[in-house]
Amino acid sequence: MMLSERLRAVCALCPHGECLADIGTDHGYVPVTLVEEGVVHRAVAMDVRKGPLSRADASVKEAGLSDRISLRLSDGLDGLKAGEADVVLIAGMGGPLTVRILAAGEEKLSGAKALVLQPQSEIGDVRRYLSTHGWRILRENMVLEEGKYYPMMEAERGQEPLSRLQLQYGPRLLEKRHPVLLQYLRHEEQTLLTVLGKLRESEKTSGEGRGLETERTQDADKDGSRKKKDTGRAGAERRAARIAQVQMALELNKRAQGGDVR
Repeated sequence: MMLSERLRAVCALCPHGECLADIGTDHGYVPVTLVEEGVVHRAVAMDVRKGPLSRADASVKEAGLSDRISLRLSDGLDGLKAGEADVVLIAGMGGPLTVRILAAGEEKLSGAKALVLQPQSEIGDVRRYLSTHGWRILRENMVLEEGKYYPMMEAERGQEPLSRLQLQYGPRLLEKRHPVLLQYLRHEEQTLLTVLGKLRESEKTSGEGRGLETERTQDADKDGSRKKKDTGRAGAERRAARIAQVQMALELNKRAQGGDVR
């Protein structure tokens, strides 16, 4: 079974266990692979839609694993029995949905020893949820596939407060000086600097134009023009703050390596 680089990396983060619950299983490739390779003994493949579940059923039958992989139509963890799975995997969903599933299914996670998560967005919110709900990030990885960056993690039971920088970029990725994270940081820094430069140039141009207006025109348009000005400045300030954060992560990497990261 051919897996994408992203899914291979997700599988590599899964610890050995008795039962895997794959939430949002889609084609069912991950549970089939993990059962075939002996990482888990059995699995529950779950999806909120009938179409993906039907495709997963075909994958399970083709692999001859119908006796070890069960399929369930389920919204998040609703279809899982409390304590049934010791490894829970949620991959390919947005960060807010990942957090919602974890929060709504806390009771179902009573027997889970590990979470394997690969959020597509707002990953800092996912790390924050883990940090404040009794989970510690054990391992992280990041892959670049078809121009997109995919961070992912394995979490175990435990406590670990995280700094703002760790929430944004990952405590283990920063510790490992992960090469794909470094590539991502350089790319983000350049993108933000470019956008910030355009915002500042736009604000400068707008300011020069307003300087040519009469006082009466300025008064008449005061509310609208100030709102535009404030919006431009706010956007520039947000990006400047983000650039500072990215550069801080790059500097941390530089100090850890004992050399220049540029």
